Amino acid sequence: MVLAKILLLVVALGFGYWLWRHRAGRHRQATTPPTGTAAKPPQPQPMARCTHCDVHMPRADMVSGHLGLYCSAAHRQAHGDQAPR
Repeated sequence: MVLAKILLLVVALGFGYWLWRHRAGRHRQATTPPTGTAAKPPQPQPMARCTHCDVHMPRADMVSGHLGLYCSAAHRQAHGDQAPR
């Protein structure tokens, strides 16, 4: 009877140790990005200043007019500029 209790205790401790190592391994894998699949950092974009309000923003997001670049079509109209042809 004593031998069965000791055997059961050893099996329970072994299972607990296995479970602890298994969960620690999953946590480590979840926090470490896989090698070779890391996302590239975004590249810097050229910035420009709005002719109307002087706000700086990425040039690709700006609206162009005959007199310059604007942060929105509303500012292009407020500045008295027309859309480019």
